[in-house]
Amino acid sequence: MTDKFEQISLKTGFMKHNGGVLFRQISENHYEFKSTITKNHLNSAGITHGGYLAALIDAGSGSAAHRSAEPSPCVTISLDLKFIGTSKVGDEIIGRVKILKKTKTLVFLFCELKCNNNIIASANGIWKILKSRMTNS
Repeated sequence: MTDKFEQISLKTGFMKHNGGVLFRQISENHYEFKSTITKNHLNSAGITHGGYLAALIDAGSGSAAHRSAEPSPCVTISLDLKFIGTSKVGDEIIGRVKILKKTKTLVFLFCELKCNNNIIASANGIWKILKSRMTNS
């Protein structure tokens, strides 16, 4: 639980290529993540592409699921998205995740994306907790 965001897009891949995601834990069941919109994130209408918002929600919420299930990795089973508003270049997008329930094998959560204090997207999701990978000595 911290006031500072940490960069979680450290490995080469989709989210690092798209500008990265900053992440922090607020409490046992609450997490936040954020990203700043660049020209690369826009669609032909000049607003943030829904595919980028979906990927941002998946990355931020997936990180929250993983942190709640540590040390086990998690994968997305289901992600139900609602696009409500828009954002543009220079806007900071903040995601807030609440872990609703965690079982031995699943994490259920709700996520809300905000821009300029307005909700622009929300999502309900289910993540599968994978067995921790054991290393062979």
